Amino acid sequence: MTAAADVPAIVFVHGTRFSAGQWSSQLAALREEFPVAAVDLPGHGSRSDQPWSLKAATEVIGAAVESLGRGPALVVGHSLGGYASLEFARYRPEQLRGLVLAGASASTRGGWALPYRCVAGLVPRVPAQRLTRWNDRFLRRLYPPEVVEATIRSGYAFHTLPAAWGEVLGRFDASAMRHVAAPVLILNGEKDPVFRAGERDFARAHPNARIELIPRARHLANFDAPEAFTDAVRRFARQLPDRS
Repeated sequence: MTAAADVPAIVFVHGTRFSAGQWSSQLAALREEFPVAAVDLPGHGSRSDQPWSLKAATEVIGAAVESLGRGPALVVGHSLGGYASLEFARYRPEQLRGLVLAGASASTRGGWALPYRCVAGLVPRVPAQRLTRWNDRFLRRLYPPEVVEATIRSGYAFHTLPAAWGEVLGRFDASAMRHVAAPVLILNGEKDPVFRAGERDFARAHPNARIELIPRARHLANFDAPEAFTDAVRRFARQLPDRS
C-alpha cells in the first residue's frame, strides 16, 4: 500500500460528449484520501469553444497534473478520455504514475471503426437541442440524480464529436500500450462488449497491466456502478509504487 505521505494525485478524463461532471461521484468519494481533479477536454464543458486535438488534450491533462502539485499522477480516462490518456502517456511519461483505461481497450482501427465514423458523420445533421433532450432522458431514466446531474448541468459537446473521433479512429490499437511506462489497470464494464473487445491484447502488450471487470456494468461503468468503479480506482492507486 502506498504510504500516506506519498499518495498519488488522481486526474479524471471524461468520455465522448461529456465533461468533468461525469466524475462527480468519484471526486466526492476519493477527495479525502487523494488530491483529485477532473478536466474538461478541448471542445467540452468549460472549454466548449476551444478546438479539439489530441495534442491539446494532452496539454489539458498535463496542466491538471501540475495543478495538483504532487508530481506524476494517476490518470483515469474513460472512452474518448481513455484514448486521450494513452496519448498523454506516450508524450508526457514523466507526468504519469499510473493509468486506468476505462471503456477504452478496443482497437480504433480497421472495420471496428466504420460504425463510429458513420455516427460521427450523422451527429451534425441532428439539431443539438434534440440530442440534448435524448441524452437528458437517457441519463435520468437509467441513473439516480446524484450520479448524473452534474453531467446534465454541464451540457454535451456534440459539436466536437466528429473532430474528436475523427482523430481517434484509425490511431489506436494494443501497440499503443508499449509507449506507457507506468502500471496500467484496464477497467471495463462486464457488459461492454464493444469497448472491452481488445482488453486481452491491450493487457498482453504491457508488462505491468491487469484487467478488472465491474459486474453487470456497461460502457458507462462509473454511472452503472459508481461505488465499484471508485473502489477499483482506489485500490489501484493505493498499490502504485512509491515515487522513490
